[in-house]
Amino acid sequence: MELKRFLVVWVALDPTVGAEIQKTRPCVILSPDEMNRHLSTVVVAPMTSVKRPLPTRIEARVGRKRGYICLDQIHSINTSRITSPIALLPPAAQQRVRDVLRQAFVD
Repeated sequence: MELKRFLVVWVALDPTVGAEIQKTRPCVILSPDEMNRHLSTVVVAPMTSVKRPLPTRIEARVGRKRGYICLDQIHSINTSRITSPIALLPPAAQQRVRDVLRQAFVD
């Protein structure tokens, strides 16, 4: 499977600690394609169906499901945790993710 930025994939997140999002769930790959091609780890943000009024939660529709990208739970995972691809994140959601990350880490 080719791992590309903004691809939504199923990821087995367990084991987790404390308030980390757990179980197998959709995650958005955030790391650049160049890194994804050469490393055995990728940077992801998990998704949840629970809406919270946080600026780090980005609403996105993937296929027929609506969810929220948790940019407050970003972490690196080994690619062996990825079980299967789901779909590419829609362009509008990709831009919202870029905007929030830029604001959080660059400004």
